[in-house]
Amino acid sequence: MEHRGACGGDGVSGDGAGIMTQIPWKLFSEYRSDSCPQPGVGMVFLPQNEERRNAVKKVIEEVCEKNELKFLGWREVPVDADSLGPMAKAAVPSMWQMFVKAPERLNDDEETRDGFERTLYLVRRRIAVELHDAGLGWDDNNDDEVYFASFSSQTIVYKGMVQGCVLPQFYKDLQNPDYTTKFVIYHRRFSTNTNPRWPLAQPMRVVGHNGEINTLLGNVNWVKAREKSKTLPAEKLNDLVDAENTDNIVMLCNTQDVPNVLEPLVDLNRSDSANLDAVFELMTKSRHRAPCALMSLVPTAYENEPSLRDNPEIVDFYKFHGGLLEAWDGPALLVFSDGKSIGASLDRNGLRPARYSITKDGTVYMMSETGVIPDLDEADIVQKGRLGPGQMINVDLKSGEFKDNIKIKSEIASRHPYGEWLAKGRKDVDKLSFSEERLYDDATATFAQGTFGWGLEDIGMQIQDMAGSGKETTYSMGDDAPIAVLSERPHTPYNYLKQRFAQVTNPPIDPLREGVVMSVAMTLGKKESIYQVSEKGARLIHLKSPVLNDAEMERIASFAEPENGGFKQSTISTRYALADGPEGIKTAIDAICDKAVEDVRNGVEVVILSDKAAGQSELEESTYIPPLVAVGAVHHRLIEEGLRMDTGIVVETGSAWSTHHFACLVGYGANAVHPYLALETVKQWHGSSRTQSMMKSGKLKETTLDEAQQNYRVAVENGLLKILSKMGISLLSSYQGAQIFEAIGLGEDVINTSLKGTTSRIGGVSLADIASETVMMRPESASEKAKLTNYGYYKPVPKLGEYHANSSDLAKLLHDAIGLDKTVSAATNRDEVENDGVKPKSVANYEIFKKSLESAPLANIRDLLDFESDRESIPIEEVEPASEIMKRFCTGAMSLGALSREAHETLAIAVNRVGGKSNSGEGGEDVIRGKDITDVDEKGRSPTFPHLAGLKNGDSANSYIHQVASGRFGVTPEFLVTAKQVEIKMAQGAKPGEGGQLPGPKVSDYIATLRASKPGVTLISPPPHHDIYSIEDLAQLIHDLHAVNEKAGVSVKLVSSIGIGTVACGVAKANADVIQISGGDGGTGASPLSSIKHAGCPWELGLSEAHSALMNNGLRERVTLRVDGGIRTGRDIAIAAMMGAEEYGFGTIAMIAEGCVMARVCHLNTCPVGVTSQKEELRKKFPGTPEHVVNFFMFVAEEVRELMAHLGYSKFEDLIGRADLLKESDEQLARIAKTKGVSLTGFFSGIPDCKENRAFLRATPEEGGGVKSDTVHVNGFSSDLDREMCNHPDVKTAIERNSGETAVSFNIKNTDRSACAMLAGDIARKYGNKGLDGNLNINIFGSAGQSFGAFVLPGLKVRLTGEANDYVGKGMHGGEIVVLPEADAGFVASESSIVGNACLYGATGGDFHANGRAGERFCVRNSGAYAVCEGTGDHCCEYMTGGVVVALGTVGRNVGAGMTGGIGYFYDEDGRFEERVNSEIVKIQRVRTPAGELQLKNMIERHFEKTGSEKAEAILDNWSEEVGKFWQVYPPSEAQSAVVTDSIVGEQVKVSARAPSQDLCYLPVGADLNADQTTRCAD
Repeated sequence: MEHRGACGGDGVSGDGAGIMTQIPWKLFSEYRSDSCPQPGVGMVFLPQNEERRNAVKKVIEEVCEKNELKFLGWREVPVDADSLGPMAKAAVPSMWQMFVKAPERLNDDEETRDGFERTLYLVRRRIAVELHDAGLGWDDNNDDEVYFASFSSQTIVYKGMVQGCVLPQFYKDLQNPDYTTKFVIYHRRFSTNTNPRWPLAQPMRVVGHNGEINTLLGNVNWVKAREKSKTLPAEKLNDLVDAENTDNIVMLCNTQDVPNVLEPLVDLNRSDSANLDAVFELMTKSRHRAPCALMSLVPTAYENEPSLRDNPEIVDFYKFHGGLLEAWDGPALLVFSDGKSIGASLDRNGLRPARYSITKDGTVYMMSETGVIPDLDEADIVQKGRLGPGQMINVDLKSGEFKDNIKIKSEIASRHPYGEWLAKGRKDVDKLSFSEERLYDDATATFAQGTFGWGLEDIGMQIQDMAGSGKETTYSMGDDAPIAVLSERPHTPYNYLKQRFAQVTNPPIDPLREGVVMSVAMTLGKKESIYQVSEKGARLIHLKSPVLNDAEMERIASFAEPENGGFKQSTISTRYALADGPEGIKTAIDAICDKAVEDVRNGVEVVILSDKAAGQSELEESTYIPPLVAVGAVHHRLIEEGLRMDTGIVVETGSAWSTHHFACLVGYGANAVHPYLALETVKQWHGSSRTQSMMKSGKLKETTLDEAQQNYRVAVENGLLKILSKMGISLLSSYQGAQIFEAIGLGEDVINTSLKGTTSRIGGVSLADIASETVMMRPESASEKAKLTNYGYYKPVPKLGEYHANSSDLAKLLHDAIGLDKTVSAATNRDEVENDGVKPKSVANYEIFKKSLESAPLANIRDLLDFESDRESIPIEEVEPASEIMKRFCTGAMSLGALSREAHETLAIAVNRVGGKSNSGEGGEDVIRGKDITDVDEKGRSPTFPHLAGLKNGDSANSYIHQVASGRFGVTPEFLVTAKQVEIKMAQGAKPGEGGQLPGPKVSDYIATLRASKPGVTLISPPPHHDIYSIEDLAQLIHDLHAVNEKAGVSVKLVSSIGIGTVACGVAKANADVIQISGGDGGTGASPLSSIKHAGCPWELGLSEAHSALMNNGLRERVTLRVDGGIRTGRDIAIAAMMGAEEYGFGTIAMIAEGCVMARVCHLNTCPVGVTSQKEELRKKFPGTPEHVVNFFMFVAEEVRELMAHLGYSKFEDLIGRADLLKESDEQLARIAKTKGVSLTGFFSGIPDCKENRAFLRATPEEGGGVKSDTVHVNGFSSDLDREMCNHPDVKTAIERNSGETAVSFNIKNTDRSACAMLAGDIARKYGNKGLDGNLNINIFGSAGQSFGAFVLPGLKVRLTGEANDYVGKGMHGGEIVVLPEADAGFVASESSIVGNACLYGATGGDFHANGRAGERFCVRNSGAYAVCEGTGDHCCEYMTGGVVVALGTVGRNVGAGMTGGIGYFYDEDGRFEERVNSEIVKIQRVRTPAGELQLKNMIERHFEKTGSEKAEAILDNWSEEVGKFWQVYPPSEAQSAVVTDSIVGEQVKVSARAPSQDLCYLPVGADLNADQTTRCAD
């Protein structure tokens, strides 16, 4: 399992490894006696300094004695420090064990030992306080941390900052034959959210956690709120021995409010796993059994779950606990033990692998990968299974009984009558009809909108789209407006917050296709203790939606009646007198907080914060506390007072209309929002003559007023789900109060008052500034003719609106400089004018372009910086040439499909000319581009590329970087081996955490061919890569790509966000060669508007954080840093270099350089100059040539040279990492109109000084110390089997001969990963995607590691006898993969797991047969493979665009989600298949056509022939009856195919994809076709 962990910068010190076991009593015999056979045993990390260590021991002994724990002695744990790596050795604690006897008062506790365990637990937390008081706590300066790895009479933990193999070398006890135990939990850590430290190794005290808690901030905040709210008399707290008293202490959880007695339970300085462990441990010390605690903390997605239909008691359990406790949400495999039982559970999405085997002797093995127990005999195994989403297994350590998911959960859920309690106490607020009555007349409504910051665009774009079609506004081209704090226009406080998002360490979720696991339901009322289950816990108001209308507000009000629940309520106005001035906001905030505290103390359970004004006069005389500021202040004040759990907060506001606004309000504490003015605006919009005429003319769908308001609510709810899903969070209740944002431009008093704990790195506006900005929005007066201001935040408004850097004016200036005339194109007179219309470049015009940006309004953080050299200027002749600088230039990853073929190829040719790196984007690439262009005539035309102009012989249109994105479009073996670098797109600057889609109209025949899909059918890119749910998964994909193409480096694209430093360290440890940091302002072909504006941070923040973290962790020399996002000039390049970047990406500006005019209609396929359109007539208008783009790059490089000369530097690399050459510009800071609170000093303080330390510019000494860009990391021992295959003489001969049959055999183990990928790469390099003409038969025996059979292609037949892990057949393009169990296996194959999750992800061809069950997401994004297995988990056939899938057993839910092509056949044994289908796109029917039956039967026959499947044989033996049990699943694009309908006669039926037919693989288009055909891009 070593490959699932990571090592530090020294390459030896592990991120962590450890084990939890029963206490090995035989080993500790000298500390036991007849009167004390099972003492409490503490495993303690102590300081290395002997004097300090003795002082710590003294305190520990004193606390134990005070609490009646008789001290039996210390034992120094035998260790071998020489086995440690340098980093681990430098920080290693002194390891000791301590032994204590149970208090005499607990003599009757021997049976359960619960009282003794509680005392040990509380004493441990008491010791931490006493050590802190004595000045012996953790000392930051010398890492002398005192830490209890465990303190129990039942379990013990040995762990450390080591690799797995070093653990038993370091701890000699683990080699001692006296160390025996009934169970063991082993964990290997890959640290990504904290830096590695000894105490953070796992297992923790009760849990081993492989995963990420995405909701951590909120979970910790709510635990602290609970801690504050519970009380117990102080004298009771001092007795930590009496069983009843300790029971009360843990039940009432009185810790935070008396930190002088017990150590705080949670702390954000610890890892997410440590905090989860702390709460989980406390729950197990109360009345919760361990499985019960975990079910509460990490609930399954129980709503509409078919597998729970027969177990209502389990559903009731989750409903009850869901009201009390926010889920700890995120991808997680959790293994736990409280000493009484041991168990494992998966998160609700099933985003971690978990396989188990049970042997004849009753032993249970559960592991992240199958095959990790090397000596397990298949004949001894009676059951092989896997944990699915939200599932749990448990083993009772006393009886030895194994309990599956339903058994253990039903047992737990039946302990209390949860259903009865809910029926009695719970009040439900369902969605009710909307009112049609107006609140204000039009004039007053418009005045109110103005005061709350609404602009014309908000109604004309957002409200129209949300109310008209129930969807958020889609837009394009990224965010090129100033950040809110630098803007000269007024902004609401929401605009200062950026949404955070998941990348690498945890995946985002698809809220559209996987909405079954998500919910926006919320609660109101008083929440009872989570540690003490009682009927009172069910008394809550449950809201179906957090977006409330008038009728629902009235229903909530009705619950105040004593006979209807007695939920006392109060409304607090957030308005205050305009005359009080900007400083009045502070008094107003204090007043509403005091009132809220008073009301809640008096029993109010629903607090409504309202800024509603009764009418025009109140609107004119008063202003309001912005609702974000108000709700945050009240929320945090109630937490401080210990009252937050006693009430719910509803925000009634006119200042919430965008989905981002709702997310901010809920994220900072609101339980629900009543957007009265947004609903009023929908009514105003719906009733306007313009809207009515648009409906009549068909431009808008006709709706009633009620439907329009419903549409608006649906749009907000879906937008909220999308924002949650970006962070990988499933439940809005977990997002509430989680504060998952970063502030850009908010000052300290705003943060401390309303947004406590939120990161704000550059200071910014104060509360008084916010009050002034709020008043700036007010219209002068109300009148019938008054109109809202058009602020131009989204679409540029000339002169009056917000500044936009990428304007049509800027495009014109640049075109003049580089000699581009947009009127010259193939559609006009290009063939007749000299040099294809390329005019001479103009230095003078470039200076005008440059000056226009320098004198423009402030927009970015870098605009506040200036250069400060440490030496004299030099002549420009001494500076390295532009040609060297341009080698560091890259283009952004813009896909062919988002761009036209002309634009995409022109960019690639231009960048290749200057020696830079072009990027394919995520749509694949035509293989013809892999060859240099050699047929150019004297006019610069090529018959191979007749649609391009300005070509030269020797040009190359092959992108240097080939991108692998979540959709895997066009990712074939040939695509990968023709790359010089492969980029993994983890996130996109314009919409991080989201997927994408290429609209159907843009999917031409040519694009469909490249993407192995159907023309005209929209293509969906999932938000996550379905083979990257964690950092170790990313490491696996990097491993796959290094295997298939050993010469290509692998880059990983991230988006700037707080915490990117630790993520970057993880990526470096995962063996990436390049890390790209994209700014949140990057361009896009299409994205939800709120994502463009509100997600992702400036690259200046992300780059400096990543560079600093990599330097501080000794990892910087292992990776090249690349940056992009709004880079336009040489000045931008110089600043990026000084912050640590070595390469620089150009996106939007490069498109402008080839003719883009910033029309901002990319998403509509109507680009007027053919840059982003697939329409033939528009593409002919494309004006660009490679020379235009080269001219631009040359100008930028020369600008860089001028700066270097001015600064006195001749070599560009000497600028890299030199942040000391940058300073704050006082002149620029003085230009900020809104505030004097911005400061960049904190921003610079953490960047390491690299003036002398320049070693990071070269590769590591182990890799030769050469130029980093020439160095590629190589896979280690995990590719040894692949190398053995490739070097086998028979294999080499077979590839060379390319005919006949060849067979070879190999043994495999789970550490052999990406097996066959290197072999596939060798074949693809020689023969391309068409593969071998002969057959190379590879027979393999054993347990295969991850990505077995990746990128297999025609002519390669792979047969595995044994089992495999996740990602079998990833990217398969042809050939055959067969997986079957050993002949003497003791289990039933059709009921057992044989392959893991996400098999055949992104497959484009091939035949696959598995004699056993597959995991989750079988055939996800399959576009050509023909696959048979004997059952699957959830999400089968997700995003499929082609191929055929046959499942001969039961499947999980959500079948066919996002499936736009291909066919599925499902054997329905239990008659419950229909409820497992996602019917949004696909339809189902019985197999009703002869062609369909023929296809199905042929595939099952081949399955039997290849695997000997007993299930297949039984079905075939009784075919006439069994065929009736199959369902056929098909999307609309297949509705007219022969296998679905009888209407087509004579069509051939396809039953195999071993050698894909031409419509399923790349065609060598271009050279073999005539010019007209190529121009039409017809295949």
